[in-house]
Amino acid sequence: MAGLKRLADLRPGESGVIQDLCLDDVPPKLLEMGCLPGMRVTINYTAPWGDPLCLDVDGWQLAVRRDLAERIWVQTDQD
Repeated sequence: MAGLKRLADLRPGESGVIQDLCLDDVPPKLLEMGCLPGMRVTINYTAPWGDPLCLDVDGWQLAVRRDLAERIWVQTDQD
């Protein structure tokens, strides 16, 4: 069965559906660009030292710091 993971724990090519995030910790601009519960997010790649992460959210390419990605929980397709 698939489980919840932090967005920061996904590897490039993995995806999931946003289930929960801390609205107090997530910048409003990120919410405006579609990082909302129910949206599918895919990790495209990470920077050479692992920070930031490049995400695809509803066609948007977003760069998100790893510490912020740790506050976003996703339901993964993997076991």
